[in-house]
Amino acid sequence: MQQNDKSKNDHNRICPTIYVVSGGKGLSGNNVVRSVLIQFPEYKCPIKVVPDVHSKQVILETVEKARGRKGVIVHTMVDPVMRKEVIRACEEHGVPNFDIFGGLSDFLSQSLGTQPLSKPGLYRLSNIEYFRRIEAIEFTMKHDDGLNVQKISMADIVLTGVSRTGKTPLSIYLGMFGWRVANVPIIPEQEPPKELYEADSRRVFGLTTTTNYLIAQRTNRVREMRLSPDHDYINPRKVRMELDYANNIFTKGGFYVLKVTNRPIETNANEIVSILDQHFGHDKMRVPS
Repeated sequence: MQQNDKSKNDHNRICPTIYVVSGGKGLSGNNVVRSVLIQFPEYKCPIKVVPDVHSKQVILETVEKARGRKGVIVHTMVDPVMRKEVIRACEEHGVPNFDIFGGLSDFLSQSLGTQPLSKPGLYRLSNIEYFRRIEAIEFTMKHDDGLNVQKISMADIVLTGVSRTGKTPLSIYLGMFGWRVANVPIIPEQEPPKELYEADSRRVFGLTTTTNYLIAQRTNRVREMRLSPDHDYINPRKVRMELDYANNIFTKGGFYVLKVTNRPIETNANEIVSILDQHFGHDKMRVPS
C-alpha cells in the first residue's frame, strides 16, 4: 500500500519548465534536454527555448520567468561574459541552472592555451554548409549534359558550350562549393532547348575557346571512341563552325562568354562567382530553394 501511495505521489509531482537559454538558436541545448527527458517518459516537462540572448536585460527577464514558474535554466552560452551573467542571475534569484558548454570550453581553453571563438551557431552553420554542398552536388549531377533541362531555372549557374569545353568538370567543381549548376551542351545544327533562353541570362555562362585548343582536347576522345582521324569532331573547319554557332547562341541569349583556353578550373570558377556577385550582390547570388 505504501508503494502505491509513493507511486501516486511521484506522478503528482509538477514537472518544471525548462528554459533553454542560448546565444545562438538553442538547437544544441534543446536536443540535449530532450535526450535527457526521454529517460523520464511518464513526464512531459515544458521546454521553452530562448534564442539569440546577447543582453543582461533578456537574461534577467528569463531568470525572473523561470523563478515565477519554479523552472530551471539550461544554458549553452559560448560567450564567457554572457555565461557568467546567466550563472550570476540564477544564483541571485535562486533558480537552478545547468551549464552545458561552459565547463568543457573552459577546460579546453586552459589545456590548449588559447581562447575559443565565442561565436554562437558555428556548429549549426557548419551543418547547413555541409548539407548545402551535398544538395548542390546532387543537383549538379542530375542536371549534367542537358539532363532535366526543364528545371534549369532552379540552378544558381548554367553552363553551356560545345563538346569538350569543360562544362562537366567545372560544374562539379562549383557544386563542391555549394553551387547548384546545370550544363547544357550545344550541338551543331541543333537548336538549343527553349529553357536555355528562358533561364535568367545573368546566370548563364557560355564556354568558348580556340579551334586548336578544342581540337587538342578532343583528340584523346577520338582515340577512345576509335573514330577516324579525319572525323568532323576534330576537323578544323567543322570545329570552327561549331564555335561560331555557339557564339551566335551566346549573343542571342545575352550570355556571359567565358574563354576557357589554357585556364585552370579554379580561375574559371572564381570568375563566374565574381560575375554573379556583380549581378546580384552577395546576399542574392543563389536562387532561393
